[in-house]
Amino acid sequence: MSLPLPSPDRLHPLDGPVVRWGILGTGWAADRFLGSVLSHTNHQVAAIGSRDLARSTELAERHGGRPCGSYEELVAQDDVDVVYVATRHPHHVDHALLAIEAGRHVLVEMPMAVDAAGARQIAAAARARGVFCAEAMWSMFLPKFTVLRTVLDEGLLGDIHLLSADLGEYFDDDHRINDPAAAGGAMMDLGTYLVAFATWALGRPTEIHAQGVRGPSGVMAQTVMELRHGDTTQSALEATSLVRTPTSASISGSKGFATLEGPFYKPGPLTVRTRDGQVLRHEETPIAHAALFYEALEVARCLDAGLLETPIRPLDATILTLEVMDEVRALTGDALVGAR
Repeated sequence: MSLPLPSPDRLHPLDGPVVRWGILGTGWAADRFLGSVLSHTNHQVAAIGSRDLARSTELAERHGGRPCGSYEELVAQDDVDVVYVATRHPHHVDHALLAIEAGRHVLVEMPMAVDAAGARQIAAAARARGVFCAEAMWSMFLPKFTVLRTVLDEGLLGDIHLLSADLGEYFDDDHRINDPAAAGGAMMDLGTYLVAFATWALGRPTEIHAQGVRGPSGVMAQTVMELRHGDTTQSALEATSLVRTPTSASISGSKGFATLEGPFYKPGPLTVRTRDGQVLRHEETPIAHAALFYEALEVARCLDAGLLETPIRPLDATILTLEVMDEVRALTGDALVGAR
């Protein structure tokens, strides 16, 4: 028999402040984000921007909002509170800076940039302009990660010695992840979840080891990482776009261990098993990307509280993740040919 872990105390999604979103980009991420936010919250879509008016019109017809024929037109809209940057990885810096320079708050799709230098540039601009800025690392805003944070902070697992996580998906040859010119490879789309999870739980690594395998297109399609966090703690991380993997995660300590069933970065259950035989469980409906609205709710909460960064995923945490990824890519020879 398992006992329930305490659920986080949160407002109902329809009870919080209203945010009027401007969507910069019209691809898969933008479509899923809008579908989730408009279905689960009281937020609104004010405008959608694309370099192709037909594409922004098509997305606006599905979700509402005014279509704009350029990104410059989108960020100039007076009724846009926050710009969600949902273009491809290599363009995040330019498009985030465009919105920030227009005085708009920004939520930038993950990873925020293809390297730490780009994330630092965005962070510096947002801080100088006095606007809210966050990376849309949506997993961290799910209720189960709030519960897991409490488990770690209260020492329920004791001294942590090992974190393990894998994330593997199979992609067809013509998918963007296999395109060197689009900053393709396993690290940007998949490895970022793993490194973010490890650094979120255990902090900055003191030592990094990594090996990689290239795919048929030449991108680094598989990366295995070992991070050391101090003398007695390690993270074992595996990212691959060549095959599917269980996509599960665990954190093990001297008093017990926590498991996140696959896919660990999406909504789902969290189980804690202690050394004295207790089984504690947090249940969460596995609604996949329909849960993207949680990150939008956190943006609204922060704006209402006058915060320019979220304590759940502060900008320095985003930069740390990318610093680790930079070192991993250097070790594996993953040069991201199309990144700049």
